[in-house]
Amino acid sequence: MYSVEVSPDLISRVTDNVVDELRAWQSRPLEPVYCIVYLDALMVKIRTKTGVQNCAVYLAVGVPPEGTREVLGMWIQETEGAKFWCSILEELRQRGVQDILVLCTDGLTGMSEAIEAIFPRSIFQTCIVHVVRASTRFVPWKDRKAVCADLRTIYTAPDIDAAERALSEFETRWDKQYPTVARSWRQRWEEITPFLEYPAEIRKAIYTTNAIEALNRNLRKALKTRGHLPSEQAALKLLYLALRHERKGQVRRSRDWHQALNQFAIYFEGRLP
Repeated sequence: MYSVEVSPDLISRVTDNVVDELRAWQSRPLEPVYCIVYLDALMVKIRTKTGVQNCAVYLAVGVPPEGTREVLGMWIQETEGAKFWCSILEELRQRGVQDILVLCTDGLTGMSEAIEAIFPRSIFQTCIVHVVRASTRFVPWKDRKAVCADLRTIYTAPDIDAAERALSEFETRWDKQYPTVARSWRQRWEEITPFLEYPAEIRKAIYTTNAIEALNRNLRKALKTRGHLPSEQAALKLLYLALRHERKGQVRRSRDWHQALNQFAIYFEGRLP
């Protein structure tokens, strides 16, 4: 555009100026209590010694009692597992987090064991939207709408007992055609149903990780024109700069947060500051 050519090395040296800021941001003190923490992954193409690979960048978004949303940190890891999640949760604890009321994720491997070890009083909730998508991926389009409508009767049930009955009715109707759908819900039942113990205001806030997925969509805009990135540090620098731009002048809060906060104060009595 400006008839000026710059080398990749020059760009790297210029952007290296944000490394110290990134490190300070990644280690900054956090709030003592978060009502909700969402965890989700963003796939990024990074060049490694063996070629270009899809690497997962995990982001944590916290909602303190004030109701605003903030990104708590970013981590790159090739494999999931309890040990990795323990290290992330321990890092959050070392940065000042004393309590997380609800942790909402997309069925990450080993997360239930990690949350039990680091924040044993926290509720672990699997994202219902991800459960529906995963369980219906082999259902043909002609039946998917009807299957999803029947699944909705499960996760909108008034309580866990009603949800159990709805799942049994779903099995009666669909098991002959699509036996894997109900089976996948049975296998993850303890991670799916915790939100059913709470009123609508809390359910709405914790049943899905859509809050972090909306952020991921904006981050993908910063990535889509770059192709692959030369290193993990380059990926973190780019994502941090995109996050910094995203934060400018924005304080995002749910419209119904005050009602939800009142319910959190009742159902998690004595745990809010």
